[in-house]
Amino acid sequence: MLSAKSLFLEILDDDESFRLFCSIAASGEAQGGWENARIAALVPESERHLAPKIARHGADEDKHGRIFRALMKRRGLAPVPVPTDTDYTMLLERHGIGLAHDRLRADRPLTVPDIVTYLAHSRVTEQRASEQMELLRRSFADHPELGRAVRMISDDEDNHLAYCHEELLRFAAAGHGRAIQRTLRACALAEIRVYRDVSLAVMAHMGRILGWPRGRSALLACGIHAVYAYERAAGWRRLVSLRMPERRNALGGPGTAAPEFA
Repeated sequence: MLSAKSLFLEILDDDESFRLFCSIAASGEAQGGWENARIAALVPESERHLAPKIARHGADEDKHGRIFRALMKRRGLAPVPVPTDTDYTMLLERHGIGLAHDRLRADRPLTVPDIVTYLAHSRVTEQRASEQMELLRRSFADHPELGRAVRMISDDEDNHLAYCHEELLRFAAAGHGRAIQRTLRACALAEIRVYRDVSLAVMAHMGRILGWPRGRSALLACGIHAVYAYERAAGWRRLVSLRMPERRNALGGPGTAAPEFA
């Protein structure tokens, strides 16, 4: 029976597919770490209290990248170049979502609207990350190779999502509500397209590595298109709602260190 767990187990059991999966994940997390570090350094003076939380967000992303690289090293595997059609963060930037990298490389402070844009982009992408890690957690929380990594990353992604909700609600109360909703909607509609395209590309690469028959690849592609159709019709709304999280001040304390993978 084809399920998310059986699919991931197949990827996990093959060194080449596992190496590609971890390389894609590590690259995306490292990019997120860089972006958050730059944003923390450029926060406007009126929002400097956010800088430590943004920096911790970036540190968490860097930690996740180290975890994925460590999982590869544990098997004696080296990272591989990430195919451009699987580069989620790069494709989001090309769609104009979030803060452009050229803006982050410039040494001039960001504005409050820039911070609102960053938080709205993060609220959408962290929802996706939280859901993906929860899916892995349900299947692999007790896995001897992946369990600790999955649990830690899942907890971090939930914290990131809670932080985005709380800070966006604070900005909404300060009069930025209309801009937040407009930005969230644009981010969500772009993200679901990018997620569909990246999912199709990842499955195509995995299918070639694992030698999947054409029929199985076609079935997986149909499933990805079905998810996109649902998200385009109604599912995108879960990416734009805001509610006060149970985890308050989720990024207000020190982060946790990455586990050792001997």
